Amino acid sequence: MRIVLIVALAVIGLTSQPGKTAIEQANDLEQRAQSAAKAGDQKTRISADLELLHLLNGSPAVVEALARAYAAAGEPHRALASLNRFADLGQTDEDLLAGRDRHFSMIEDLPEYKTVLARLSKNEAPISLSKVAFTLPDAGLLPEDIDYDAHSRSFLVTSVLGRKILRVQLNGSVARFALSPDNWPMAAIKIDAVRDRVWATEVAFDGFAAAPISAWGRSAILCFDLRSGRMLQRIEGPKHSSLGDMVLTPQGEPIVSDGENGILYRISNGRIIEINGTDFISPQTPVMLPAEEKAFVPDYTRGIAKLDLHTGDVFWLNQNDADKVAINGIDGLYMYHRSLIATQNGSSPERVILFELDPSLTRIVSSKVIERSASVDPTHGVVVGGSFYYIVNSGWAKLDEHGNVKPGSKLTPANVMKYKLP
Repeated sequence: MRIVLIVALAVIGLTSQPGKTAIEQANDLEQRAQSAAKAGDQKTRISADLELLHLLNGSPAVVEALARAYAAAGEPHRALASLNRFADLGQTDEDLLAGRDRHFSMIEDLPEYKTVLARLSKNEAPISLSKVAFTLPDAGLLPEDIDYDAHSRSFLVTSVLGRKILRVQLNGSVARFALSPDNWPMAAIKIDAVRDRVWATEVAFDGFAAAPISAWGRSAILCFDLRSGRMLQRIEGPKHSSLGDMVLTPQGEPIVSDGENGILYRISNGRIIEINGTDFISPQTPVMLPAEEKAFVPDYTRGIAKLDLHTGDVFWLNQNDADKVAINGIDGLYMYHRSLIATQNGSSPERVILFELDPSLTRIVSSKVIERSASVDPTHGVVVGGSFYYIVNSGWAKLDEHGNVKPGSKLTPANVMKYKLP
């Protein structure tokens, strides 16, 4: 579940400030960086961006912000180097290509700048290695998450605007599995086939038109019977929480992320236990490591972390090798052997990508784009056997901040794609 952050990545920096959460650090330093930019203090601006670049694991947004800062400081060679690094990460910028971004006017006549633009344009080229598995017939669903029930050979799909869970057969036929008990948008879903349970979350996003005004800012974890769809348990989330994504431990306990407040929770015996509330800014869909009490957690802003579920300790992947691959903007993360599959709707262009890890599972050594386009709009997926099924054209990109369809836009049926894994 992607969250639109208040923090403007182009103008903030993060430093290690004991006792402060990552979100608090970002908010503090945003004001400092903004003031420096307004005052024309490029030295402070560049310093903040360099700190941010390290702590956000080479975030493409910060790489581009650093290029703008170097250009403003009259350092064309460093500005070009940062733009080339931005291109190395597979990114593009429509405003830059269309000439609407005037931050680089001082270098736009240089041959090296034109070469960078050509590279950014090449990064826009669509890639599609998947095929359509089925289409969800209702354009107004806004599907969010998906999981697979091997017993019935069908998928369960959550609907944000429909406020329900659907059971979808492989041929695309749809039936209702369960309704949101509170008429809130449905977000995460995970099936516990061993115990015949389904865990899901419902979220009354603050200011979201599809949620009752009286419930804004609330969320809950729900447990259903896998066969009947009957609700067995409802656990109210903490106040002002946004419990948008989830994974299950081998013991069947949900690990739930709050993408708005930067917190990871564990649900155990009906209790909500905080695992980590300091290191994350916007955690998304975790994935369990095989045979370990650890999970990979994608943070929409900071990259991919390996989280110890007992101690709450965090290790960030590619922290010292961050310029090799863009690992920010990930909504869903899934594991297949020694690879991670990511739905990266915070990338530009958006993409679905496969990362191969080293044997220690601490570094990404290579990547392969499965699907890439400006409008792929992926949300979540699920590994079924040797294939990866994932939702595209979800509809999020066509909604404004309040969940209303943008003027001139129209929701269209979402597809579930299938990619044969290597």
